[in-house]
Amino acid sequence: MTGRSLSLKALALSLVVFAGPILPVTADTTGKASIEDFSKVRIGGADVSENTLENGLKVIVIPDRRAPIVTHMVWYRVGGADEEPGKSGLAHFLEHLMFKGTKNTPEGEFSQKVAEVGGQENAFTSQDYTAYYQQVAKEHLEMVMGYEADRMSNLVLTEKQVNPERDVVLEERSQRVDRNPSARLSETFDQVLFPNNPYGTPIIGWKNEIISLNKDDAIAFYDKYYTPNNAILIVAGDVETDDVLKLAKKTYGKVEQRAEPGPRDRPKVQIVPGNREVTLQSDQVAQPSLRHGWIVPSSTTAEAGESEALEVLSDILGGGANSRLYTKLVIEDQLATSSGAWYQSTALDDTRFMLYASPKDGIELDKLEDEALAVVNNLLENGVTADEVERSKRSMMASAIYAQDKQDVLARIFGTAMTTGGSVEEVQTWPARIAKVTPEQVQAAAQKYLSQTSVASYLLPATTPENAE
Repeated sequence: MTGRSLSLKALALSLVVFAGPILPVTADTTGKASIEDFSKVRIGGADVSENTLENGLKVIVIPDRRAPIVTHMVWYRVGGADEEPGKSGLAHFLEHLMFKGTKNTPEGEFSQKVAEVGGQENAFTSQDYTAYYQQVAKEHLEMVMGYEADRMSNLVLTEKQVNPERDVVLEERSQRVDRNPSARLSETFDQVLFPNNPYGTPIIGWKNEIISLNKDDAIAFYDKYYTPNNAILIVAGDVETDDVLKLAKKTYGKVEQRAEPGPRDRPKVQIVPGNREVTLQSDQVAQPSLRHGWIVPSSTTAEAGESEALEVLSDILGGGANSRLYTKLVIEDQLATSSGAWYQSTALDDTRFMLYASPKDGIELDKLEDEALAVVNNLLENGVTADEVERSKRSMMASAIYAQDKQDVLARIFGTAMTTGGSVEEVQTWPARIAKVTPEQVQAAAQKYLSQTSVASYLLPATTPENAE
C-alpha cells in the first residue's frame, strides 16, 4: 500500500471518525472551546515516553487505557525517495515481500496468527517511510512483537516468491495508475512540480523499472535499511511503559544492527522559471478538474513558525465549507462542485501546497481557474482577518485533539512525524505552536510562497469546450 504524508490536521481528518475528545477543554463566554486551553493540550497525553534500546531502536509508548487493545507499529526511515536511480518502486516492493516468511516463520504464519486472535494488520509505504502495523488485544502484544522482530532480521526470499510478487505489484500499478487518468496525470504533475528531487518519482515505481527489480535488489535494500537503528517502534494502547520496554528488550533487543544507513541527503527541489502546465485528456474523464501546486517548506525544512502559518493558511483558503475557496466558488458564485486547498507539512524535504477545483456543468475550466486564482490573489494583497485565523486555529486544534480517540491514528501521527525529521516533543506541542500563529504570519507566508509561479494541472474529457475546434 502506498501513501502520502499530510499535515497533522489532514492526517487526523483522513483517518478518524470523531466520537468526542478524550481530553477536556473549557469554554469561553461564547460557549466555544478556549484557544488558550486547546494550546495547553499535549498530543498523546502526559504519559507518552521515548526510549532507545542498545541496538538503536527507538521505542515510543502512548498509553491509552480506555479499551484492552494495543496498536503496534514499526516504522522504518526509508521510502520511495531513498531509492537509487533506476530502482523506483523498490521500497514498496520490499513492503510486499516482508510477508514472505523468515528463517523461523513460514510464509503466511504471522498474518494467520494475527487473524486467529481477531486482530488487524496492514503496511504502507510513502516517499519518506515504510511502516508495518498490527492491532490486537493487549495480551497478544508479545506475540506480534516477536514476529515483527523476527522479520526485522531474518527475512528469507526465493526467486519463486519474488517473481510472482513483482507481477502483483505490476498489476497494482496497472489498476491504480495506468487505468486511472487522474493518477496518470498526478505522476506527470509530480515530475514537473519536483525538479531535481525524488518526490517526483512515483512511490509504486515506473513500470519498466519495476519489471527489472529482483531478489538481490530487495535483500540489499533490506540489509541496508531494515536495521533497528533505522527503525521506530510505536505502541499505543492499554499498556505501561515499563512493560512495553521489557517486551521490547526481550524481542527487538535481540536484533543486531546490520548497517548504518547514514544521512538522508537528497537533491534540493529547484524553483525553475516560466509557466509549467500539464494536461491529460481521456474518454474516461466525465468531469474536468484543475489543480495548482506550489513548492513550500515542510515542517522539517521551514523556518520557525512558517510551517504552522502555512497550515493555517491552507485551512483559511480551502480547508472546508467555511473556507474562502469553497464559499466563493461553490456557494456564492456557484461555479464549482468542489474546491479547496491543502498543505503537506510532514515531509523530510520541501513539500507542496495545493489548490484544486472542479467546475459545474456548463462552466468553462478557464473561468473557474481565473476565479480561484483571484481568491488567492485577494488574500495575498489584503491578508486574512483575525476572526478567520481564530476560527481556523480552533478547528485545527480540535481536529488534532479529537484524533486521539483512535489509538492507531495517534500512533500514525507520531510515526509520520518522527520519520520525517520531527520529534515526540514537536508532536505534543503542535497545538501550542498553532495557537501562536498571527494574521501577519499567515499573509507573510502566502506572499512569500504563493506569489511564486505555480504548476498547473488540467484533467479533461476527451472533448471539452476548452479544446474543441
